[in-house]
Amino acid sequence: MSDVKKFLYVNRKAPYGTIYALESLEVVLIGAAFEQDVTLAFVDDGVFQLTKGQNTDGIGVKNFSPTFRALGDYDVQKLFVERESLEERGLSEDDLIEVVYEDEDDDWAEKPAIHVKSRAEIADIMADSDVVLSF
Repeated sequence: MSDVKKFLYVNRKAPYGTIYALESLEVVLIGAAFEQDVTLAFVDDGVFQLTKGQNTDGIGVKNFSPTFRALGDYDVQKLFVERESLEERGLSEDDLIEVVYEDEDDDWAEKPAIHVKSRAEIADIMADSDVVLSF
């Protein structure tokens, strides 16, 4: 029996105004450091966590979105964004930041970690996970 569990972290909240988004990112990094199978899903207002050009000057908090780019260094390779949530908010895949990881099985080639999936595909990912944590 494997000790590695499939952890899915579902991000539903906007990046600022609550602690949920930042707390999720911290928990993901901890899980990855312990070599668990870590996946992130961004649904509802959570899709805003990965948008380009975030400017937090007017709200007096630090923009932590660049931290997502470090996830590849922790072998976090699966960031799934719900297509319907993007569309409902007038966003597309082009509005998302770039997050990559280095694929050791492909001569360390950089590959995209963000993948847009349908609501049904996200539901399947949730069903296939051992642990689902919602933020």
